[in-house]
Amino acid sequence: MRKRTILFISAIFIVAAVGVVGMIEPEYAYMPRKGQVLNDSRSEVGQGTSYDIWGVTVTPEEAAKLMETEDGMEMLSPSNGTVEVDQDFVELGREIFYKETFDNEIYITDILGMLDGPISVTNIAKAILELRGGQTDNLQVELAENVTIGGKHYAKGDKIDTGLDVPKGALAPLGMPISFKEGRLKAGVSCAACHATVDRETGMVIEGAPNLDFNAGMMLALASNSTAYFTNTDIDAEKIKAFIEDHDRTVETTDGNQEALPDPQKLEQAVDEMLVQWPPGNFDSTMDLVNNPAQIPDSFTLGDHPYGWNGFAAVGPFKGLSSLNNNVHAQNSDLLAQADQSNDLFEIDKEVYIATILQNAANPNYRYDPESGQKPSEFMKVIDEEPAVPGVNEMVKPPTFPKISMFSPNGTVINSPGFHFGEQINAMSAYQNSLIPPKYEIDENTKAQGRDVFERGGCISCHAGPAYTNNRVIDNDIVKAQPSRAKAFEDTVKLMEDSWIYSFDTPVPIPKEAKAIRVPTEHVAENQKKLVLAQDENKSGGYKVKGLIGLKWSPPYLHDGGVAVGPNEKKDLGIPGTLHKTINPDPYNSLKAMIDSNLRKKVVKANRKSKALQGANVEGIGHEHWVDQTTGFSKEEQDALIEFLLSITSSDDQIDN
Repeated sequence: MRKRTILFISAIFIVAAVGVVGMIEPEYAYMPRKGQVLNDSRSEVGQGTSYDIWGVTVTPEEAAKLMETEDGMEMLSPSNGTVEVDQDFVELGREIFYKETFDNEIYITDILGMLDGPISVTNIAKAILELRGGQTDNLQVELAENVTIGGKHYAKGDKIDTGLDVPKGALAPLGMPISFKEGRLKAGVSCAACHATVDRETGMVIEGAPNLDFNAGMMLALASNSTAYFTNTDIDAEKIKAFIEDHDRTVETTDGNQEALPDPQKLEQAVDEMLVQWPPGNFDSTMDLVNNPAQIPDSFTLGDHPYGWNGFAAVGPFKGLSSLNNNVHAQNSDLLAQADQSNDLFEIDKEVYIATILQNAANPNYRYDPESGQKPSEFMKVIDEEPAVPGVNEMVKPPTFPKISMFSPNGTVINSPGFHFGEQINAMSAYQNSLIPPKYEIDENTKAQGRDVFERGGCISCHAGPAYTNNRVIDNDIVKAQPSRAKAFEDTVKLMEDSWIYSFDTPVPIPKEAKAIRVPTEHVAENQKKLVLAQDENKSGGYKVKGLIGLKWSPPYLHDGGVAVGPNEKKDLGIPGTLHKTINPDPYNSLKAMIDSNLRKKVVKANRKSKALQGANVEGIGHEHWVDQTTGFSKEEQDALIEFLLSITSSDDQIDN
């Protein structure tokens, strides 16, 4: 079986490398077997049939009693928003986590051009072959051509740190499903690219741990049409106008006027310069026209709600986790889906927005030509398999489209045909909630001392409960973290409506008579909503209190990932001293920088010296809760606290406030 798999995947790369067009469309995505996973175990999620009712878990025992009555059976129906969770459902979520792209390979390959720039499929294959069956948490790929980005020249043959993980014996990067379709090799991205990683020593996969060095910004910048991510940088409507050179290259706008398009090469260069500022391990997941990537979060999600750095995913199944999963695939990998909201959110006409993204598309079949006389929206109907659905990813329109909601801040819901509405994002939620990180053992005396310091140091005031969080969003005037991300959802109020979706027994494609149901939002306090949407009194927004499970596997820390210290506490300071030098942040030393005022000052100083980090709004400031000599704690107590924090891998040692 393994030999056949090797030959199968080799054939994909060989066919793509020589450009042979055939009828066979092979596909491959790596998914580890149980013995290839480092996590010790899974939680009891899926052990026996339970139900999720808008984030409230009904245990198998409770479900059995409810099923005895007609009202109880009605309560547990998918037509009313209930999700049935069993082991098969969890396993479906795991398969989707590793393999499902929702067709984002079209946007990533045919439009963005990830494989059409200096990073070629041939050189990716070469880099994997050079591992000789071994593993890496940072696949280094030779550039196929010379390139200058952000004022820095890279020569053909130079090796680029991609941060892509390749497990031991794998034939493709983790979370990078590959296929050969329409005569082209296409690479998509699944959840595993960012939310699983490879252990350097064993080559095994740690499910749920963030890919701390995934160099997404560099890989996007090296794509041939990185303009496809311009909304995730500082390029706003006024800056786009500054790149207009040929006023005869126009499109007809939605109101019938003519508007000129920006020069594709000049705009591309400007976007590239901002994308390369993203530090490894960060991704900008908001289309707020600000270059402010956030650290890739872990997927040890059970009890860590609301989700997202500012708690924006707070409603719907699994306490908002399905909303987060939807946002990742619907918005973050297909910006064309926002075309109907572009005028309200970006002050860019819909036709201009589509044309700007597609005028330099990698695949000529997806490239918009303004001289064609065709409106960009009409061109979209030609290239899109489902022209009635926004974008090129597999999505559906909820009842509120094109308005947005707390459940769907991007306005659409990701869903493949053949599944029921919400089935895939809900299955991923059930799987993620089952994940437990590998153990980090410490002796009982150290644990007891660390727990005592945790309480005396005041950590417990926010970090209490099963996931070591009070599940609150805190005003950034209090947190004092880097402010830009806390305001990322400020403009969404222009289009915000009540959260309506389709019942979970609705087939996709959505039939005309589909039942619409309202997602409850009353449980989210009004002041919390205002902080999420930066509509609080000072318009400062807020940040969610992060859960502390799995800290050993998720450095660096804070929302911008700026609190990073490498193995050498004196030299490996900040992002410049770690990830910019291909040095992985050390969890112990990075946590020390979270609670030691003197070390944090050095980290922030190092970050602020980097022009790139300034451009990406990464500093490592905020959360000034010190447990050091300035607050009366000894080095021994500080060490015990750090060890205790690293040892938290489940809710077994839960602390209640």
